[in-house]
Amino acid sequence: MHDANKLAALGPTCYSARVKSERERVAASVAWIRRRSSTIPAVGIILGSGLGGIAERFAPQERWSTSAMPDFPVSTAPGHLGELIFGRVGERAVTILSGRVHGYEGHEPVALGFGVRVLRALGCSDVILTNAAGGLNSDFHTGDIMLVDDHVSLPGLVGRSPLSGAEMNPDLTRFVDLTEAYDPALRAMAASVAVENEICLQRGVYVMVGGPQYETPAEVRFLRSVGGDAVGMSTVPEVIVARQLGMRVMALSVISNPAAGLLAKPITHEQVLESVKMAADQVGTIIVGVIMRSTA
Repeated sequence: MHDANKLAALGPTCYSARVKSERERVAASVAWIRRRSSTIPAVGIILGSGLGGIAERFAPQERWSTSAMPDFPVSTAPGHLGELIFGRVGERAVTILSGRVHGYEGHEPVALGFGVRVLRALGCSDVILTNAAGGLNSDFHTGDIMLVDDHVSLPGLVGRSPLSGAEMNPDLTRFVDLTEAYDPALRAMAASVAVENEICLQRGVYVMVGGPQYETPAEVRFLRSVGGDAVGMSTVPEVIVARQLGMRVMALSVISNPAAGLLAKPITHEQVLESVKMAADQVGTIIVGVIMRSTA
């Protein structure tokens, strides 16, 4: 009998025992971390393109390269450091994932939520996500920060969801309600922190596309027509997984450039990273302020 047929004949239980599941991969990474740290974080933070420097705001105490961890997906995208860092905001422990993986790097959708699953297993009940995004809204300018109120996931709408495939945990629903994917209380805190620190905080809808190529002017017109205010290639899979795990979610997008067709010059990734640095300090201020308020 052909090997594949032999495995199928053995049934799903025996077959799954021969293939390392995503759940087992997460457990292996968490066990590696736990052998090195007993810190129980309350909040997880994922830092997107060019925002890794924000980690220094959180008094880093322990840090490791994710490439050293068993089964942890390794990011190859420029501007993503690939580090897991334990730090603090006041008396509250936080875990920072500096860098993430993307579908365009060759990872399957389920892997795009791996970091969030690790953060939840370490103890995080809240997660704050950041990214660099192109501005679709003509009122947005380079360096603006957008608080994400909702999203449109083009990969998700065509079956590329991080919840697709073999069910990781039968105790968790795979039919996740996303009516309020972005926690209203955390968003209100972010808005309050921005006002107190005189930070101009935009609000809007984030559209996820697959990338890695930037959008054409025609695609930008389409994304604007469906209500998009900013466009990027990440974050949404992490939001979906976080909500499946019962975590509260907040997300901030740094507008790194007007989207294609809104400027008379081409877009480069180097320009994106440079633009994001302009807003990094303000993003850090908002995150610290939200964490401080959420403990009150």
